[in-house]
Amino acid sequence: MDNNKGKVLVTGADGFIGSHLTEALLEEGYSVRALCQYNSFNNWGWLENINHKRLEIVTGDVRDPNLCRHITEGCDVVYHLAALIAIPYSYVAPDSYVDTNIKGTLNMCQAARDCGVSRIVVTSTSEVYGTAKYVPIDEIHPRQPQSPYSATKIGADAIALSFYNAFGLPVVIARPFNTYGPRQSARAIIPTIITQIASGMREIKVGDLTPTRDFNYVKDTAAGFIALGQTAGIEGREINIATGTEVSMRDTLDTIARLMGVDVNYIVDPERIRPSGSEVFRLCGDNRLITSLTDWRPRYSLERGLCETIGWFSDKDNLSGYKSGIYNV
Repeated sequence: MDNNKGKVLVTGADGFIGSHLTEALLEEGYSVRALCQYNSFNNWGWLENINHKRLEIVTGDVRDPNLCRHITEGCDVVYHLAALIAIPYSYVAPDSYVDTNIKGTLNMCQAARDCGVSRIVVTSTSEVYGTAKYVPIDEIHPRQPQSPYSATKIGADAIALSFYNAFGLPVVIARPFNTYGPRQSARAIIPTIITQIASGMREIKVGDLTPTRDFNYVKDTAAGFIALGQTAGIEGREINIATGTEVSMRDTLDTIARLMGVDVNYIVDPERIRPSGSEVFRLCGDNRLITSLTDWRPRYSLERGLCETIGWFSDKDNLSGYKSGIYNV
């Protein structure tokens, strides 16, 4: 039943969420054109070891509008995930975030319009909300650009919605809350703790442990993207992908240590502390919109997702790809 669900494009397919989404789409029966960022090593990131007869890998950069148009041709649905996402790096290289996140989204929207796609799902982030003014955070919560990264994602969302309003482009904004799981960059809190413990460290370097997050296991996030790509009549909507629960960093780390069967001490590393006005202290998403519009529901509890994540990172072959002794910006 090859190609029974048509051809889709995933940008940022070589990354953490993008690679899981690519796998999930293949499992659903789609043919996938996967954009990996061009590099001279011809490395396909997390798709390097994924082989499938319905997977077409292309390399390039969403900052190039001609490339965006070329890779969009012949695709029915576009999942646009390509972005620069590390918040600390956005403090020192904000121009790069404008070029990739805002201009890259503009290029993909123009390409989708020119190629007549039936749906483009543009990836947002819960960071656009900043520290919660109320919880759970629904889609009309005020936007608060507390980092250059979040500012560019707010801008990218606005560009995408302008194409819906001005040109009728069938856009849906997917807004996942904090996704975690196998393959995640060690810049994020969950993998940085797991990799330190798995490497034998018992004094764990961390940042601020007081903020709360709404953690989505990556397979749930990928399923949310697919639901937003398949569901009719939701064009022009901004839609959270969230569990509706929150947990503090400290409680998350205590859970990880318990699941890994170790006693650890936490050391606050000043390098890992965000500027005071940039830290997002509370995130808890309202998922009533996505659960009312689609059949998506989160399937993974935090402990179940953490167990799968710990298992993956604890494999010596996977762990060897991480530099657990340094702070990953």
